[in-house]
Amino acid sequence: MTPRLTFRLILGDDIALGPGKVQLLETIRETGSIAAAGRAMGMSYKRAWHLVDTMNRCFASPLVETSKGGAHGGGALLTPLGDDVITLYRHLEARARKATEADMARLARHLRTDT
Repeated sequence: MTPRLTFRLILGDDIALGPGKVQLLETIRETGSIAAAGRAMGMSYKRAWHLVDTMNRCFASPLVETSKGGAHGGGALLTPLGDDVITLYRHLEARARKATEADMARLARHLRTDT
């Protein structure tokens, strides 16, 4: 097992953004649906909706917009801010991994390898 660095952006008591939420945003972008994204990630619609609601409340404007169901069903799409947040998060993640590469390698030498 190789250790890895992850980020969480905390705002008050909420995790505004983290690896799972970014993955959810990416999956919503791919599927056009909160329910489909949740299913693809192995979570309930209620859980996926809660995560989207938390993100939307934590940012100045929503990251995901939804449309109500009907004869043709509802859907969800990322706002321009949602797309930008994914890009910024992935950029921060890559820069942090590069900046901490040597220290992570040193730290990894001290981890158990039999688990």
